[in-house]
Amino acid sequence: MLPALEIHDMTVAYHRRPVLWDIDLAVPEGKLVGVIGPNGAGKTTLIKAVLGLTPLASGKVEIYGRPYRQQRRLVGYVPQRESVDWDFPVTVRDVVLMGCYGRLGWFRRPGRAERQIADRCLEQVGMTSFARRQISQLSGGQQQRVFLARALAEEAKIYFLDEPFAGVDAATESAIVNLLQSMRHSGKTVFVVHHDLQTVREYFDYVILLNLRLVACGPVAETFTPDNLHKTYGGRLTLLDEVAEAMRQRERAR
Repeated sequence: MLPALEIHDMTVAYHRRPVLWDIDLAVPEGKLVGVIGPNGAGKTTLIKAVLGLTPLASGKVEIYGRPYRQQRRLVGYVPQRESVDWDFPVTVRDVVLMGCYGRLGWFRRPGRAERQIADRCLEQVGMTSFARRQISQLSGGQQQRVFLARALAEEAKIYFLDEPFAGVDAATESAIVNLLQSMRHSGKTVFVVHHDLQTVREYFDYVILLNLRLVACGPVAETFTPDNLHKTYGGRLTLLDEVAEAMRQRERAR
């Protein structure tokens, strides 16, 4: 089977300064993938480069064996919450309906079928009762759920979420994780930029370790190791040794 995502020799540069070097990776379909690395490692840049939002200095990206521009309808995207203008005067339901525009085109208005899709997606993220509320009136966790519902409305096969757990409470994080794992079980491929090393083994079954260059990519059990973590973070996190020791203890207990 074709990989859901395949990257060949990707280099990305800002003002002629490379921020990602020679990335080569392939991720099979139906995985919940954590994109892990320190601040400034290029995690958001990787996602934006895959989506064509940031130009490549070299290399190529393929979604199911074809360039992204040919497969964009297969892809859903949830950006960082801080990058969104939450004061824009629009309701929760209207935001979710935007996920249907890729199928409708810009000149057709959403109809009954699209409204039913939006309502179903709001129900999936527990936001049905907020459908008519202005997005500026929502909490950070509620805003994140709304944007996840919009991505679900796209009915994509592969999703990219940039720090979906940032600024949300524990209940919202747990609800999002359960939904993402359900998406994985239904055959979707989901990429999540993530920072909490202690939850990687619990949340994901595949991991990309990144620090300007690709350190490792593969199943969590084989790839999320103390050695690869030290290569990724260089000992910069005070929590790193604690995480590594907890992993060693878990392995000894097996």
